[in-house]
Amino acid sequence: MSYTTTDGHGLFQSVELERQIRRLHSAVGNAVVDDKHVVFAAGSIQLINALMHALSPDADAASPPARVVATAPYYPTYRTQTKMFDGREYRWGGTTALWGNASRNSTDGFIEFVTSPNNPDAQLYKPVLGGSAAVIVDHAYYWPHFTHIPAPADEDVMMFTMSKPSGHAGSRFGWALIRDQDVAKRANKYVQDSIMGASRDTQLRMLGIVKVMLANLHGEEDIFAFGHGVMRTRWRRLNAVVSRSRRISLQKMAPAYCTYFKRIRDPSPAYAWVKCEREEDEDCHDAMLKAKINTRPGVLNEASSRYTRISLLKSDDDFEALMERVTDLVNAERYDAPGFSSM
Repeated sequence: MSYTTTDGHGLFQSVELERQIRRLHSAVGNAVVDDKHVVFAAGSIQLINALMHALSPDADAASPPARVVATAPYYPTYRTQTKMFDGREYRWGGTTALWGNASRNSTDGFIEFVTSPNNPDAQLYKPVLGGSAAVIVDHAYYWPHFTHIPAPADEDVMMFTMSKPSGHAGSRFGWALIRDQDVAKRANKYVQDSIMGASRDTQLRMLGIVKVMLANLHGEEDIFAFGHGVMRTRWRRLNAVVSRSRRISLQKMAPAYCTYFKRIRDPSPAYAWVKCEREEDEDCHDAMLKAKINTRPGVLNEASSRYTRISLLKSDDDFEALMERVTDLVNAERYDAPGFSSM
């Protein structure tokens, strides 16, 4: 198996896989692809740095490094990867709240990451800085089983990953949709120089998977209808239990119209963003851990320690175990109430 693929231009990208990905976006209606260039990478993790590199000034340029920012709570890899590479081209600039009072003309040299739906709280977000700031929109979860699709996304730079539409996280395959040809070329060169393009084995496997997904859209084996049914049920069950609690709460989510399903759909987020309400539960992650519930601390997302994230992307057995422990935690509240006696 050669390093090169079928593109004929040394880009190490399968022409047929790119065509099928464009078909998938068009059929689902979650992204505009006609005026975009497609860049493959080893998961969206590699795309984070590739896109920052593509949007930053050259390392030998006179311009200062770009400031990379995001709105809290944000996906922590934006921060950790920026700091790890510690390059001349860009530096971590903190949260957008630090720069919110800047005039629209002073946002030149900023790169803002926007995750929509957001990881960890599953909300649909827009850029905050505006002006001349470059924006990278992470649409990893912008698929009909995790959120309603109000309209096709049409930002200048968008990231996607196969780990979310089909669940093949370990295959490590992601792609970017980029409007500007020069930005796309620079991002692609980064991927070429670092790993000589996404794995050919992975590209072949993803081609088969995308074809199967396309063949079953709106049919009996529609992966998005199936996934929405599973995630909606999990959210309903968890929300029903937590709604009885005064100790913990979840993010508020409401039904909304989805252009894919052509109806109003119930929420089906990938994550529950949990807040500990009691004064003594200042560290929500620790409070959940004492109840044998494994979560991701909100401080990693630069949020308050009173928040923590529970993943709903689990096997059925693991989800049932989660429900048992959350139910036990909520039921224990009545025994902790003042004046309660079991006698």
